[in-house]
Amino acid sequence: MVAVRVEDLIWPVGDGGQDDRSGLVVAGTEKIRSGDDVVWLKVVAVTPAVVRRDGRVQADGRPCDHVGLGVLEEQLDASTGCPDAIGQAAASVSLKGTKVKAAARRVMSVPAAIRAVLLMTAMPDADYQEIMTTLFGDLVHVPWKRRFTIPSPTVLSTWRAAIGPEPLKLLQDKVFAAVDAEHREHDYTAVDIGGGLQVGSIDGCLTRTPDTDANRTAFGSTGTTDDSAPYPQLRHLHVSDASTRAGLAVVAGPAGTDKAEAEQALLDRALIEYPFVFTRDRCWVMDRNFPGVARIKRILATGTHVLIRLKSDVTVTRISDFFPDGSYLATLSGGGEQVTLRVIEYLVTVAGQQAPDMFCLITDLTDHQVHPAHLLAAAYRWRWDGSETALRETKSLIRGAGPSTGAILRSTTPELIAQEHAAWMCVTELVHALTRAAARAATPISKGRHAGQNIQPRQISFTTARRTAITTIRRTALATTGLPGAGSPAYQTALTTIGKARVQTDRNRHRDRKVKTRQPFPNAPRDISTVTAPAQLHLCGVKPQAA
Repeated sequence: MVAVRVEDLIWPVGDGGQDDRSGLVVAGTEKIRSGDDVVWLKVVAVTPAVVRRDGRVQADGRPCDHVGLGVLEEQLDASTGCPDAIGQAAASVSLKGTKVKAAARRVMSVPAAIRAVLLMTAMPDADYQEIMTTLFGDLVHVPWKRRFTIPSPTVLSTWRAAIGPEPLKLLQDKVFAAVDAEHREHDYTAVDIGGGLQVGSIDGCLTRTPDTDANRTAFGSTGTTDDSAPYPQLRHLHVSDASTRAGLAVVAGPAGTDKAEAEQALLDRALIEYPFVFTRDRCWVMDRNFPGVARIKRILATGTHVLIRLKSDVTVTRISDFFPDGSYLATLSGGGEQVTLRVIEYLVTVAGQQAPDMFCLITDLTDHQVHPAHLLAAAYRWRWDGSETALRETKSLIRGAGPSTGAILRSTTPELIAQEHAAWMCVTELVHALTRAAARAATPISKGRHAGQNIQPRQISFTTARRTAITTIRRTALATTGLPGAGSPAYQTALTTIGKARVQTDRNRHRDRKVKTRQPFPNAPRDISTVTAPAQLHLCGVKPQAA
């Protein structure tokens, strides 16, 4: 903030000035004393001055060169270690097509277009006009040398097509690499499986796209062989850290008619496209859609580890005695190949009621002393935090994510879907990065069952972090003017606000089955009850302890 005495501000235009496009100027200053009337100003932009013959003071340059994304952009630059990461991504862009004419280039630029696309995914309910209004903010009130109005939605549409998906994909890869490096630098471990391994989770989801011929041809839809579903769907495989819910890698592709087959194909791609994620210090929790001997062997060939739940119809052949913790070694065969893994079987009881299915996990962690069965069995539930909850947080950044409410993504062509998807992943992980930074800066919990413990990133509200980030966008000039200490106060204030927004975790709530679609009739019975109680795990092959 800048403090100026009211009497020191004057209107620079002489008598007869017809144009009010000028800024007030400071005509000499004196020491501010108690009781003086003071105007408090915030910096919107720092530009070269243009002084007209009649005395008007205006700003030189283009407003689009002064827009920014507030703390989201500060977090992007800090995480990637690249000052002006968006500008660097923009430098590699060659505009496509001939629709971006000279007039459009005066009001927009490639970096501004990239920022608009990122902001589009951070504001799921906003239309293009609101996005542009938020992005340019108070810059519209600056008396620019060339008269300026906020670019229209058509301008944004034109520029989206012109820049294509490449700069957003470049930013996405930089962000994922930064998230991976941060998780290796900071210990966010909330789940222990022994041996100091970090637990990750892998799962997929579907995202509806607008029903255009191009999207339907590129993505298709699931559940039907004749592609008659109401909307084409993009299938998205999320590779995340279970302790923080942060995305480490994402691969997207067509919906495919079979969920397991489509997600397995995406996992195969992830192993190729993100090899730096699948390392010896991580163990990946996966559900029953991913087994397959050849695929498991490809995963293990990277040096990483797995903890996978098997379907009830998959046969394993025991080849060892039971270990003291109830686990045993077995072979799994399929496709003419065979792999030896450790098997852990257990039952779950909640409030005295036993779950109908026995859980059967397979893992390559064969040392029962380093990785006891009870730790591995307890770790499987973190698939819900690492995948299901992480995906729900991710989808909170896009519109209409509820059941059967229409298209979620906005783009009408596969190329723009790719652009929007990459922007969506970037913003999601920047918001997650803000929650982690806020957790590191927050003071330990003072009361309750977690008293004395440090704040964990998953205890910070993702929604509050996103909304707080959006409120800072109108104050982005401070982050780009080069003023002493620029950006730091706004960033620290945002972290303080985010750090105070806590959510309750580990509530031990259980439901028989999640309702993923609306009931067919308004009065249809909903025989689904919620139970609040800790889950008790009973390892098979282990004698119960005497009371």
